[in-house]
Formats: sequence, C-alpha cells, structure tokens
Amino acid sequence: MAKILIAEDEKDIRDLIAFTLRFAGHEVELAADGAQALDMARTTYPDLIMLDVRMPKMTGYDACRALKADENLTSVPVVFVSAKGQESEIEEGFSVGAARYILKPFTPDTLVETVSELLSPADENLNIEDEPIENEQEANQTDERPNDQ
Repeated sequence: MAKILIAEDEKDIRDLIAFTLRFAGHEVELAADGAQALDMARTTYPDLIMLDVRMPKMTGYDACRALKADENLTSVPVVFVSAKGQESEIEEGFSVGAARYILKPFTPDTLVETVSELLSPADENLNIEDEPIENEQEANQTDERPNDQ
C-alpha cells in the first residue's frame, strides 16, 4: 500500500490517524510539527501527506507551501486535517496546494476514503463497461470488408 506522512502536534489525534491508516494497510510515518514533516518528506518521499493546520515551529500552510515548491514533492497530494473550519481557513488550505481539507472531528471512514480517492489511478474512477468477448476466435477476427473506392 501507500506510504503516508502524518504531521499532527496532538499525540492522541496523530496516533488515531496512524492507527486508522495502518489498519487500512498503509505504511505510516509520524511528525509532531510542520518543520519535522518537511524534513521527513524530503528523505522518505511519501505517497501522500496529511497536515494539521496549527502546529508549532511551522504551520501546515507553511509546510504545504514548502512541499509544493520542492520539485521532488510538488506532485505529492496534501490533505489538511483541521478543526479550523472557517471558509477563509479552508480557502487558504486549497490556495497553498491542498488536494483535500478534512474537518475535525472526522470518522475513520472519511480518512480511508479520502486516501483511497487521492491515491487511486484516475482511470480506476471511470465507469466504462465493455462488451464481453464470447470466445478467443471472436477476439481475433478482423473486419475484412473490401474498401469501396
């Protein structure tokens, strides 16, 4: 599964997120603040990063800006997990490069579903139904009509 970096200054919440994502089969790295998350991201190259907004040393917004400015990390999706639900806070999260913004309190299902959505290939989300091929002979047939000229 995916490698996910979680930056959350509240240990209980950090542990809850880690437990939920590990239970879903992901590898999890933990950081206690934005500066530590940025340093860890530059050495572990996670598939996805979850950031709290308000943390010591460096806010989630500042960490996200720095991550998106790093050419090796710019494509890594960032998800904010925050109790800051004011429209201006959410807008700032998206303006610095977040892919999603989850409000606390959240459900474990919300975390897992968000991670799955962001990490699944785009073509998995398409709903295309092909006609089943009845047999191998039918699959190998070609259209042999003469060209009308």
